[in-house]
Formats: sequence, C-alpha cells, structure tokens
Amino acid sequence: MSANNGEMGKQALDVLSVIAALGSWLNVFTPIFGLIGATWTVMRIAEMVSGKPFHELIRRKKGSEQSEQEKL
Repeated sequence: MSANNGEMGKQALDVLSVIAALGSWLNVFTPIFGLIGATWTVMRIAEMVSGKPFHELIRRKKGSEQSEQEKL
C-alpha cells in the first residue's frame, strides 16, 4: 500500500510540474500578446480617424516618391 502512495505522490508532482511549466510559459508570452493587442488597437484607431485602411496610410505611392525627389 505504501508503494502505491509513493506512485500517487510522484504522479501528483508530475502534474504540478506540467501546470507550473505552462504557467511560466504563459507569463513569458503575456507581455508579447499585450503588445500585439495594443498595436492592433492603434491600427484600428488610425483607420477610424482617417477613414482609410491602415495599409493605405503606411504605403507610399509611386507618384509621391517622384514628387518628393523633384522638390529637392
């Protein structure tokens, strides 16, 4: 009976070890997920304010590059 209790204790520690590993993994990635969420929110706000899709806001048009070089 005592050998059975020892096995149960080992299995319980194994389960706790897996839970602890998952918890530490989530603690590492939580700030990264927060940064992704904040970036997404800023992109959506910029779209709402300008009324244009975000990729149009950050993409340069070919004509604007030439006109900027002509100004110099």
